[in-house]
Amino acid sequence: MMPDKQLFHQFFEVLNHRATKEMRDLLSPDAEFYFPKTQPLIGRERILKFLSILFRQYPELTFKIQRIILQGDQAAVHWTNQGMNRRKESYKNEGVTILEMQDGKISFISDFFKNTEKIERSSGESEVLPQFIVAI
Repeated sequence: MMPDKQLFHQFFEVLNHRATKEMRDLLSPDAEFYFPKTQPLIGRERILKFLSILFRQYPELTFKIQRIILQGDQAAVHWTNQGMNRRKESYKNEGVTILEMQDGKISFISDFFKNTEKIERSSGESEVLPQFIVAI
């Protein structure tokens, strides 16, 4: 069965609401997540732990889907986001997340984004982000 865009939209809605219980329901137990500057995260529980760390680093972060390109059970989701980090500095970015569905669950996630190094401040200055290394 070829998925429609609903599951992929739902992934980002759940991410925006930080609804970890719902995220658990969307991910397959052996899901894989590839996030820039981290080791691969294999397994739903490791992914959920990573997301809880990310939510603490960015207490405000909202994704807006720009477009979704479907191919079979895979989607490329072009998004923009904005929010604030835990130091109350504004943050915005743009990227693509590759998602794959298997048996009605998300089994593969890989993020690619434009700005992995800096936070843009409202004053126009930027700051180099600390390495986001996760040992899970």
